[in-house]
Amino acid sequence: MKNYATLSCLLLLVPACSNTQPEGEAAASAAASRLVQTQVISPSSAATSNEEWGSAATYFEGETAGLADLLSGTATIDPGLEIHPPHRHAEEEFLMVLEGTGEWTVGDRTFAASEGDMLYAAAWDLHGIRNTGEVPLRFVFWKAHPKGLPVPPNPMPGQD
Repeated sequence: MKNYATLSCLLLLVPACSNTQPEGEAAASAAASRLVQTQVISPSSAATSNEEWGSAATYFEGETAGLADLLSGTATIDPGLEIHPPHRHAEEEFLMVLEGTGEWTVGDRTFAASEGDMLYAAAWDLHGIRNTGEVPLRFVFWKAHPKGLPVPPNPMPGQD
C-alpha cells in the first residue's frame, strides 16, 4: 500500500487526517513550507553592514516560490563614492533611488540619477550607480533569477 496514512485515516475515520495528501503533493507541500512566507520585513530585522563606501541592509536573500535566488535590500552610498565599478551578473536587477543624486552607468552611457529613478538591468548588461552629490545616496535593490529557466550564458566571459 502506497499511502498507509491515508488508508488508516479512512478506516479509523480520524478527523485530523482530513488534510492527507497524495505522496507527491505532500512532498511539494513540505518543500513549499520551507520557503519564505508572506510577511513584512522591518528595517530592524534586516542584516546590516557598514562598508568603506557607506552601508547596506539585506532584507531577504534566498529562494521564494518563483525565484531560485533573490537578494533584496537597501544601500546608502556616501558622497563621491560607489559600491563597486559598473558590473555585470547573470541575475536581473532593479535599483530605485530613494534619496540623493548620482550617476547611472548603463552599457557605455553615463547619465544623471535622481530621486525616484528606477533602473532595470537585464542579465549580463553592464550597470552601476555612483554618488556624485553632496549628501548620501540611498537606493533599494532587487536582484533575482527565476525558477525553471537556465542561467543565461555570459556573452562576455571574463568581463563580469
